[in-house]
Amino acid sequence: MEHPIKYTLLKKEKHTGARLGTLETPNGTYETPMFMPVGTQATVKAMTPEELKSIGAGIILSNTYHLWLRPGSDLIDEAGGLHGFMNWDQGILTDSGGYQVFSLADTREIKEDGVHFKSHLDGRNLFLSPEKSIQVQNELGADIMMSFDECPPFHESYDYMKKSVDRTTRWAERGLEAHQKWDKQGLFGIVQGGGYKDLRIQHARDLRSMDFSGYSIGGLSVGETHEEMFEVLDYTTPELPEDKTRYLMGVGTPKALIESVIRGVDIFDCVLPTRVARNGTLMTSQGRMRIKNAKYARDWRPVDEKCDCYTCKNYSRAYMRHLFKTDEILGHRLASTHNLRFLIRLMEQVREAIRNDNLLEFKEQFYEDYGYNEPNALTY
Repeated sequence: MEHPIKYTLLKKEKHTGARLGTLETPNGTYETPMFMPVGTQATVKAMTPEELKSIGAGIILSNTYHLWLRPGSDLIDEAGGLHGFMNWDQGILTDSGGYQVFSLADTREIKEDGVHFKSHLDGRNLFLSPEKSIQVQNELGADIMMSFDECPPFHESYDYMKKSVDRTTRWAERGLEAHQKWDKQGLFGIVQGGGYKDLRIQHARDLRSMDFSGYSIGGLSVGETHEEMFEVLDYTTPELPEDKTRYLMGVGTPKALIESVIRGVDIFDCVLPTRVARNGTLMTSQGRMRIKNAKYARDWRPVDEKCDCYTCKNYSRAYMRHLFKTDEILGHRLASTHNLRFLIRLMEQVREAIRNDNLLEFKEQFYEDYGYNEPNALTY
């Protein structure tokens, strides 16, 4: 079939599995590897669309489950889909809602037809199936949609994981059949399987045979170690088509981004940069900064002297500390701007390193500067 989402491989790095490419959508073409800010409720927290563009954001992610519950996908459809509703004229990706069903719902019953569960908002009974997930995403109108899947805990038993993966494969087939807007919206399959190599490889091959618009790697960044995550990527990404986008869901630490790019992943999303920003944690070229610390009270330097974001061009560490100590909303906005720009800029630097075939050297220097090489280094 003709896909509205096209990936073009421009270059492979000589010393790693890293790929430089472009991802073409109905609403723009974007360079990869790329980090996508998360706008769960049709808004990236504390950021306007104009501010997102100013920091180099391309595609952003919104959440099917939350928008289905509030304000309703039919209402968003009336507004012209998410692009019209949230005033975003660039790429949008929606997840399937599956992860939220399994992580937020207190009670749920998984059957072949779908999942019966109670809303985390008001406790009412809900039902989400592959067909319903696709219908909601068709109404939301995102450029890229996700296949409905189950996301079991990483260390779930082998027997359970195998049954889950087999069911997710059947759900993937049903989702493909239900998709109504192939001319406007692409659909990605999601590879599951926990930490079981044979299940991951078989699932990747099964989904690959279905000719999705791209392929996601799910069930990671859910409590496993970085080492376990990277091991899964080592044997999963080689099973995914070279001419399709590879998307690792829910990953946003600098280390995980760099290591995953080395293993052949193209796009990423995560709430981490805006979530930690609201707690006063800033990502900098010299590591994480707890801006509330007393040592910044009279520090007139920018948050990061190597950063080109609006926050670093205009405000001091002392002022940022003041905003957080007084719980001013502007502090959250400026910190979010900075953290998102930091990760988007990191991906710009990674792309340049791939062009120059020196990604491993870039990684070594970045880890040293960020503090990843220190004893008992923290993970993000």
